[in-house]
Amino acid sequence: MDVEENNKVNLVSKEGDSFPVQPDVARMSELVKTMMDEEEDDDDDASSKEIPLPNVKSQVLKKVIEFCEHYLQDPMTEIEKPLKSQNMADVVQKWYADFVDLEQVLLFELILAANYMDIKPLLDLTCATVASMIKGKTPEEIRSTFNITNDFSPEEEAQVREENKP
Repeated sequence: MDVEENNKVNLVSKEGDSFPVQPDVARMSELVKTMMDEEEDDDDDASSKEIPLPNVKSQVLKKVIEFCEHYLQDPMTEIEKPLKSQNMADVVQKWYADFVDLEQVLLFELILAANYMDIKPLLDLTCATVASMIKGKTPEEIRSTFNITNDFSPEEEAQVREENKP
């Protein structure tokens, strides 16, 4: 068991918290994979792999690791585009739908982390979740959902609507 422990990669969050993970979990991130490969090339002390992720908070990194570990055990079905439903449970397996049933702030931080760490399945899932929140809504409903203020004057809005009539 000690050998397995030595193989772990420590992902270090913005706050400096260290999260030991299996190499296959770490390699789901193209960013981390590249950093691991470069570190192996340097061949200093392979047993102490530390990968700093200064753009990812601990709370978010925990969720990223949870996703990657689950994905390796039970890969997510590919997300059909355009989305066939507003309900994520109709788009992906239940675990993945439950995984992204989050507060908006955390969901958007996960999108940023997935993009920064280059984890395509997580980026696809989180972006599809936001798309499902938009699907079938009017501009006013979308503004309300995402707390977006309308910065168009009534005249500008009328002009844009006129220009975009089908």
